[in-house]
Amino acid sequence: MKYYDVETQRHYTYLTNNFDLSAKTIADLYKHRWQIELFFKWLKQHLKIEVFWGYSKNAVKTQICIALCAFLLVAIMKKELNIERDLYEILQILSVSLFEKTPVNTLLSKFDLQTFEDQAQKRLFSLDF
Repeated sequence: MKYYDVETQRHYTYLTNNFDLSAKTIADLYKHRWQIELFFKWLKQHLKIEVFWGYSKNAVKTQICIALCAFLLVAIMKKELNIERDLYEILQILSVSLFEKTPVNTLLSKFDLQTFEDQAQKRLFSLDF
């Protein structure tokens, strides 16, 4: 597809297999591809999406939606409860405390990640094989 950009006064040629979209749309997608790359990098880093469980459009959208909802719930909880920890720490604590019956604000205020990691390493190395 060929596209002429009025701003830069240049002709661009794009290779694509999507012939349903206009040349302008394809050009805009390429122009904003860096933002798209940064968005997916952010998703993978913050939402811990390492692998997509399905490859259909619906499966990917569903997985991203669920991960975003979980992230936003934690962000809202952090703001509403005035939690000083960063979101990554909160997500770590919640992931290892899923079955705790302790209130969340108490759990987050008293949980020491360093102590937990030290105890986990001690347990790991004290296993007899």
